[in-house]
Amino acid sequence: GSTKNGRDSESKRLGVKRADGQKVLAGNILVKQRGTHIHPGENVGIGSDDT
Repeated sequence: GSTKNGRDSESKRLGVKRADGQKVLAGNILVKQRGTHIHPGENVGIGSDDT
């Protein structure tokens, strides 16, 4: 019959978006993550989706 595993979720594009030492502007996304694996440091905020 038909197989039951013919689906795959779209990739979420998580991960580090800006490298260490790289110059950034206000509003730049530095890391996309699920849960606070990496915590915000000095002058850095955190978004509702843990960005």
